[in-house]
Amino acid sequence: MQKNVVDQTGRKVSISQFPKRIVSLVPSLTDILHHLALENETIGITKFCVHPAEWIKEKIIIGGTKNPDVHRILSLQPDLILANKEENNKEDVEQLSNHFPIWVSDVIHVKDQEELIQQLGEITNRENQAKDLNDKINLAYQSILPTTNKQKVLYLIWQKPWMAAGQETFINSVLSALGFTNVIRQTRYPILTQDEIIHLKPDVVLLSSEPFPFKEKHLADLQSLLPQSKIKLVDGEIFSWYGPRQIHLPALCNELKKNFE
Repeated sequence: MQKNVVDQTGRKVSISQFPKRIVSLVPSLTDILHHLALENETIGITKFCVHPAEWIKEKIIIGGTKNPDVHRILSLQPDLILANKEENNKEDVEQLSNHFPIWVSDVIHVKDQEELIQQLGEITNRENQAKDLNDKINLAYQSILPTTNKQKVLYLIWQKPWMAAGQETFINSVLSALGFTNVIRQTRYPILTQDEIIHLKPDVVLLSSEPFPFKEKHLADLQSLLPQSKIKLVDGEIFSWYGPRQIHLPALCNELKKNFE
């Protein structure tokens, strides 16, 4: 029996009633599959799918998000592939969709992740687990303490060249939920010059642990450019991984408030 669904990019996807052989091309989606109790059904993941840690040893690794091993995926004969509009290449998705159903996520705003989890729960016969996960995430957001000082923030994701998270990104949505105002007005992930960074005059600079692994030495270099800004290394998973990582937001919020208010 086939079930017709529409993914978050508007694509119509025909899948098995309840998939038994799932391949995930996205680390955050793999994390969600784990929390939906789909260990037996998930057969293939990327080398960047580090949550849960034990799956790296137990599942078949099908390459990276940008360079999946298409031939290996074909050999696995999945009845559902999970992808993401931003993290995966359109060409790979189109090629694989000629052989298997691919459900593509597109998470930009906080509300999008709730829809994503709910739909995955429906597709995989894990509606109760999906509701439980959404309830935990919603509680986390409700637990974020309001801020009276809406500070201007620059969230950097790359060096050489400098790249920042702008508008229309999930990171921006999380920053807003935490009470920050993003100094980047461009959409997506603009490249910045050193002079542009200085001109932005952010109150706070957050250096993400991914995709570029910022370290203390980078913090020191940036502090010399922005002596008046407060700069901190942060866990990029909490800001950019929609799903279970969001449960840690209240603790992150409290930590940032101690440093910046």
